[in-house]
Amino acid sequence: MWGLFVQDLHALVVEDDPDISSALVETLEGAGFRVTSARDGRAAVDVAAADPPDLVTLDLTLPHMDGIEVCRRIRETSDCYIVIVSARSDEVDKLIGLEVGADDFVLKPFSPRELRARVAALFRRPRTAVVADEAPSRAPHVPSPSQPADEPSTISCGAGLVINSARREVQVDGAIVDLTRIEYDVLEYLATHLSRVCTREEMVLAIWSSALTHDHHLVDVHVANLRGKLRRHSDATWIHTIRGIGYRMDREGQQQDRRAGGGPYLVARIDSEDWARGLDF
Repeated sequence: MWGLFVQDLHALVVEDDPDISSALVETLEGAGFRVTSARDGRAAVDVAAADPPDLVTLDLTLPHMDGIEVCRRIRETSDCYIVIVSARSDEVDKLIGLEVGADDFVLKPFSPRELRARVAALFRRPRTAVVADEAPSRAPHVPSPSQPADEPSTISCGAGLVINSARREVQVDGAIVDLTRIEYDVLEYLATHLSRVCTREEMVLAIWSSALTHDHHLVDVHVANLRGKLRRHSDATWIHTIRGIGYRMDREGQQQDRRAGGGPYLVARIDSEDWARGLDF
């Protein structure tokens, strides 16, 4: 499986525990990655700057600079995949990690097989257009599950929101919205299913491409982050919460009197502050 798409890819393992670091290095080298390791946060940022990685596995508890800050700094200059591997299981740690740009969260102790499967799922998602143009041989072309081949490359969602699937670019009234890879995937999936309720389960399978990513709250976190970024550009509401089920995206101005599954559903605006307070979606 791995040999089909791992071709001279660089993985950076950021882990203070030597035994866990060794296990991570062995797992990723066995998958075909060229692996570099760092034992503290400052070293990790320096390594990422000197030799940009395609994948980072990142612990949260590190000397000199914690994993959250490392993630934030790497994400400022890199679109690499970042997987947090941590023993900290509190939801707030997951929320903050995803908020600053991580793609997935794996709890310790981890299964090497599950880690490989999660990384494989990440690499099955298309990279940004710039990376793909610069290095087309480094990853296979896998069509996005949310973008059928016969769909137009530009999706207009009303109120100035335009999604360019070919460029993986989102604009509101001509201004580019800075989204992480998963935030873009979530928005594109909802936009290609306008006016239809999308369940958390189907979004997990379509966006993460793996049943192993079974934490449906990941969807809630990324939707909350996405809404917050869209609201920096507009007061319009495109994404609606269907309580207990999932989300529905409407073209702005057409959100009234929608029905799904034969009956009405309560539509609510849930923002990142609501999520932080732990509301049950």
